[in-house]
Amino acid sequence: QVQLVESGGGLVQAGGSLRLSCAASGRTFGNYGMGWFRQAPGKEREFVAAISWSGGSTDYAGSMKGRFTISRDGAKNTVYLQMNSLKPEDTAVYLCAATRAVAATREGRLYDYWGQGTQVTVSS
Repeated sequence: QVQLVESGGGLVQAGGSLRLSCAASGRTFGNYGMGWFRQAPGKEREFVAAISWSGGSTDYAGSMKGRFTISRDGAKNTVYLQMNSLKPEDTAVYLCAATRAVAATREGRLYDYWGQGTQVTVSS
């Protein structure tokens, strides 16, 4: 079992930045690829970013590329999502997930563990 706890969400003005954190506990963190997804009210969950178990490979959804950066710190068992140039359409609950897949994957069905999410609200 892997437990994931997100933090760092909040209210920010358009153009601002936030850094989300996802703290993992349980099984060896380094054996899992990690991903961030988001879900806005009335919309389906969508992929945001992913990082491989080694941290050597990352993947981003098109609209986030260049604005968001995913990273991981093995010593702290934590994965981060740095979000810059935020837009009102980025408003959503952001969820962290862990996968046994080796590569950075955007397929939500391949993730085995999910956190509860943290709310990000971007005002115009």
